[in-house]
Amino acid sequence: MRTKTAATDLSDLLTEEIEKDVKEAAEISMGTEINQTDEKYISNLATQIVELGRAVVKEKYGNLFDMYQQITGVNPYEQPMMIYPAVHYTMGGLWVDYNLMTNVPGLYALGEANFSDHGANRLGASALMQGLADGYFVIPYTIGAYLSKEIMTKAISTDHEAFVEAENKVQATIDQLMGIKGSKSVDYYHKRLGKIMWDKCGMGRNAKGLTEAISEIQELKKEFWSNVRIPGSDKEMNPELEKAGRVADFIELGELMCKDALYREESCGGHFREEHQTEEGEALRDDENFKYVAAWEYLQGNDWQLNKEDLIYDNIKIAQRSYK
Repeated sequence: MRTKTAATDLSDLLTEEIEKDVKEAAEISMGTEINQTDEKYISNLATQIVELGRAVVKEKYGNLFDMYQQITGVNPYEQPMMIYPAVHYTMGGLWVDYNLMTNVPGLYALGEANFSDHGANRLGASALMQGLADGYFVIPYTIGAYLSKEIMTKAISTDHEAFVEAENKVQATIDQLMGIKGSKSVDYYHKRLGKIMWDKCGMGRNAKGLTEAISEIQELKKEFWSNVRIPGSDKEMNPELEKAGRVADFIELGELMCKDALYREESCGGHFREEHQTEEGEALRDDENFKYVAAWEYLQGNDWQLNKEDLIYDNIKIAQRSYK
């Protein structure tokens, strides 16, 4: 009968099959047969397993464990971590009060854009439910608190040169769209753009597909602005005109998304470049060249400029993340 030790506790947690595999691996390594009831062997094996496990965990999640220890003062390698699932649902998003208004008076943030319930965590179902809840059940009853105070606000002058410039630009775009009088509907171009993006700028992207997509979208843009047909008039409520303006924006955004994906020679998060993956099919980051936050600035035509701000980590070690 074996003495009850921490080592035997660990052994009891292992299945017989795993115990057998570990024993065989050790025998091969040592070149001799091992008596499984040897308490010294059991103890040493348990220690090795614990140390190996710690090394693997540290390699994968060391930065998270270090941050946890700095915040709580507890060593997560020795004591169980205090994990609350709700924390995962408050990642990112704009701060809002109970009425869903940000710290900018009159500016409300709904759904995944705010931090309150689920946050900017990319969880599809959660984001959808929060959008529905905020839109249907919260904002209709809370925005009135702000609007009620605006009753006393006098009409804002539209004589400012910035307003006049913006109004003239919008009107010029409307006149251009209505004046095309082509043969294809707005939906026709919307669907074609969607097909290009779906096929060549989806979850998995590659340089060949992205290069083709950029060229195809540029051609689609030329065709849209020369052959789109918008029924009705701009002097009345016209959903097709409104839709045309949005699709024009989508075309520019789609081209920029493809350009950005082509420029980013790495895989990270939802951006998976098929040329950049590990042997196991995991995302392969390039922290040396892409450790920054950035924004594209529109210049003119098809030209954009990338503005970068480097990310500097002083207190944590950047580590690859694996979902396996």
